[in-house]
Amino acid sequence: MYLPSFQLEGKKAIVTGAGRGIGRALAVGLAEAGADVALIARTPEDLKRTAKIIESLGRRALTLPVDLKDQSGLREAVREAEAWAGKIDILINNAGMNIRTPALEVTEDEWDTIMQTNLKSAFFLSQMIGEHMKAAGGGSIVNISSVAGHVALRTGVVYGSTKAALIQMTKILALEWGKYGIRINAIGPWYFKTPLTEKILSDEVFLQDVLSRTPMKRIGELPDLVGPAVFLVSDAAAYMTGQTLYVDGGMTIYGF
Repeated sequence: MYLPSFQLEGKKAIVTGAGRGIGRALAVGLAEAGADVALIARTPEDLKRTAKIIESLGRRALTLPVDLKDQSGLREAVREAEAWAGKIDILINNAGMNIRTPALEVTEDEWDTIMQTNLKSAFFLSQMIGEHMKAAGGGSIVNISSVAGHVALRTGVVYGSTKAALIQMTKILALEWGKYGIRINAIGPWYFKTPLTEKILSDEVFLQDVLSRTPMKRIGELPDLVGPAVFLVSDAAAYMTGQTLYVDGGMTIYGF
């Protein structure tokens, strides 16, 4: 057979930022493909809602309320996830945030908060899970970056810097860890309909500006991200590592 399996039966995954939005969609998508999922986010109530959906699909879910900026708490969450799963096959570093401040007005606190949430936590969680995957003989990590890591956008200099760093981190970890059977790839979304973008996309002028840069002339829907994520963590992408897959309605074609 030449078509590798896209199924994730028997796989165990961790998804950060899994309480809502993109993280919830990806966690549920992994469960639909057959994986059990450990869910990391700050808000217990949001995690419980995601877990309920996953369990309704007949899969197992573990809720791990933790602030990703808390390294000791994150390490404890990883220990709990490993004990629950036995073997971690998949990690999706999805958690992220932004503060839209002009460069001349960025404060040190804003810089640290965005960097710690978007980049530092993704690296150290990858390091923790990477040790586990190395011992287990392999695994797959997907970092949720952004088109803002590839082209210059009015999303904020700190946010764009973290997303560009995630793309480079993806390449370097793929280079270092390929010999351990660990694959690391990234996804670069454009604008998607989520609770975090609802307010800004309700501005008709802003929305039309986004659509003018999008050949497909629509905003992304959460299901549009699930297929690419399942592909990257499945055996269908077994010979793919160090890559960034842009799910952007064609936005990066323009090279803005």
